[in-house]
Amino acid sequence: MRAERFGGRRRAYGPLMTVITTRTAPTRTGVPARPARPFVSELRLSAFASYRRAAIPLGPFTLLTGASGSGKTTALRAYEALARLASGDPLEEVFPDPGAWVPERTGADAQGRRGFRLGCTVEGPVGPVGLDLAVQAEPTLRIVGERLVDGGETLLTTALRDPRRSAVQAAWHTAGAVPVTRAPFPDDRLGTALLPLRVAGTTQGQLRVLAAAEQVVVALRSAFACDPQPRRMRAPVPVGEGRLRPACDNLADVLRRTHTRCPQRHARLVATADAGCAGPVTGLTVEHLAGGAVQAGAGRGAGHSTPLSRLGDGELRYLAFALVLLTGPHVLVVDPAAEVPSAMQALTVLADGLDRSLDARQTRELLALAASICADGHIRLLGTVTEATAAAARGTAGVTVVDLAP
Repeated sequence: MRAERFGGRRRAYGPLMTVITTRTAPTRTGVPARPARPFVSELRLSAFASYRRAAIPLGPFTLLTGASGSGKTTALRAYEALARLASGDPLEEVFPDPGAWVPERTGADAQGRRGFRLGCTVEGPVGPVGLDLAVQAEPTLRIVGERLVDGGETLLTTALRDPRRSAVQAAWHTAGAVPVTRAPFPDDRLGTALLPLRVAGTTQGQLRVLAAAEQVVVALRSAFACDPQPRRMRAPVPVGEGRLRPACDNLADVLRRTHTRCPQRHARLVATADAGCAGPVTGLTVEHLAGGAVQAGAGRGAGHSTPLSRLGDGELRYLAFALVLLTGPHVLVVDPAAEVPSAMQALTVLADGLDRSLDARQTRELLALAASICADGHIRLLGTVTEATAAAARGTAGVTVVDLAP
């Protein structure tokens, strides 16, 4: 995270947003080294639901807090939307109710059009790259404007020229015999994600465009929105591929996989469960039932095990988040860029209500675990928490706390 940049712009967030973050150490030359893994360092909500001209800094471990209605969940939904668009999802699937994201009291123009705007900054080997989108929500859902910027220079722009066509006019930097290349792009897809399929990469300018686009796509699509649902985690589940779903309802099947394939991580998960669950936990066992289903339990020693169905909601959510942090993308239902080595990617976990149903001890243990895991750089966490948890997190090294106002 480029802490100097955020520190210098502290006042830009205004009195309604307070940012507490940890500064990164500069290199010997005084300039922070560019990270090998691309990551989103800033989320911009220019006109999105309750947000106007907001810029939210994101560190390796970021917690959003504030009163009810301050926009914590909205910010996570915006990040998830950008991640899905970068993965190639069509606009109508990402925003099934687009009118919900149009800022209140936004009037329509002469053509009856209303919409919203959002974007982000991605740090990586290329440097800071900015992506901004303008989406028309009414009367027809479509992307009407997109801009990709690197170092103050615009590399890609799209604009709606003819409302009767389901396409936008795209123009990207070439720096060859023709300085700019123009072509129509579909208005229901992220143009930046389409650039690797449309740019030949035969000039230095084209290579620069490709590098910037790929940095943004790799950073955004490596995201996992996690919201454990205890009521769905208690029942036995069929044996599957052992990849954790966002609701964590197949927790037992994933524990079966980690027990057999990832013994070291499984052992650390057991230790984490012992630190946060009521009573001692000496193991996380899996029982095979008739019909091919499995049921998980918490070992209590001396051959005794408590079925996970008897654990409290807080214990189950604590265990699920610990599993996500300790296992990483290979054990999660996530779609990272397959053509990029995993060592060059950072998974971002989106956790709405990270401390929901957790007691003080579980919250403290989970914060410490997340700070330790995120410090390694291969996993990042963006979550929403209550003000009480945020107060405790401010004393945890490596945590960025963003206090939003209603």
